[in-house]
Amino acid sequence: MGPSTVTIGGDMPVRRIGYGTMQLTGPGHWGPPTDIRNALRILRHAVHDLGIDHLDTADAYGPHTVEELIRQALHPYPDHLVIATKGGMLRSGPNQWIPCGRPEYLRQCVELSLRRLALDRIDLYYLHRIDPAVPLAEQLGVLDDLRQEGKIRHLGLSKVTADQIDQALRYTTVAAVQNQHTADTDDPARPRIR
Repeated sequence: MGPSTVTIGGDMPVRRIGYGTMQLTGPGHWGPPTDIRNALRILRHAVHDLGIDHLDTADAYGPHTVEELIRQALHPYPDHLVIATKGGMLRSGPNQWIPCGRPEYLRQCVELSLRRLALDRIDLYYLHRIDPAVPLAEQLGVLDDLRQEGKIRHLGLSKVTADQIDQALRYTTVAAVQNQHTADTDDPARPRIR
């Protein structure tokens, strides 16, 4: 392992640059892309030609669209490919994102992502957003149960604060944190680089 790689969870080495698949949807991250064949070509090119070994997706992209595209383009998956997906977001239309951390919903998200991706275990599963209406212990508890059941290899958090990470570490091991870093944002919850 060198400076161009990182190890997730202590046992999953990947290149530092992966491929985020959010843009492989229709406008507003809703529905399929206008050119499905091109989306499939992009995924194959990234993995087979460019050597990308880490794809990041979410069940909310489409919703469900990108997970299905990944399976269609790449299954059976190369041994080196790490697929990270996220769950815990309701979608009611374009550009509409509503956190939902009810344990039964999160369990359903994982089970359906496994089916759509044609996997027995998800390498890295992110809680897409912490739902303020549900105790964090319950949200992470069900995901940790799924990890212990062998359906998730490692858990991650998406768009969280340092305090939320500290709280999460009281309940489970967190292998990765995914935050968007930008100096130009209108979202007060998004971290800023100064």
